This record gives sequence, C-alpha cells and structure tokens, in this order.
Amino acid sequence: MAEILEVKVPHSGSVENVEINEWLVEVGAEVGVDDTLADVSTDKVDTELVSPHAGRVVRLLFGDGDEVAVGTVVALIVATEVAEAEAEDAVRRYLDASAGQDGR
Repeated sequence: MAEILEVKVPHSGSVENVEINEWLVEVGAEVGVDDTLADVSTDKVDTELVSPHAGRVVRLLFGDGDEVAVGTVVALIVATEVAEAEAEDAVRRYLDASAGQDGR
C-alpha cells in the first residue's frame, strides 16, 4: 500500500494564512526535499512553499489564488517508485479519510 506524504503550509511567526500565488509543479512531477513547489505570499512577505518530502506529486488540493490557513495540507506526494494506479488508490483512501475528519 502506497504511503501518502502530506505537504502542509508551515507555521511561521504570527502568520495565519498564505495565498498560493502560483504552483510551480504539476501533478506527476518528481520533487526532492526542499524543492520549491509554489510561490506564496502573506500580508508581510512573498516566499516559497518547499517540499518536505522527495517523491511524485499526486494531488494539488488548492489552486492558484487560493488563501490557505497555516497547517493546512495543500499537496500530496508518494514515493517515486509507486505505480500510478496504486498512488490513485492511496489518494482516494486519504481523501475519504480526510472527509470524515474535517469535512473536506
């Protein structure tokens, strides 16, 4: 079973929300730890959202221009060697489980 790796908006000082200005990766992209995934901005600064994991991006949960709370999962990654069908099954299970927890 494929493990889903979450990408969350990191906590940074007193910031409560960020706006995703632009995703710099697409679903299917292979990323490494600390690769830039998106340009984001707060009310104080423009910055980058970087990947905490290496693998393949399987889902972007928000779009360009969306405002997202700190701590929110914004993207999902699986290990690079995971087959596409297995990754999609894992994403479906993850989203089903998340819907039961937070109404997403």
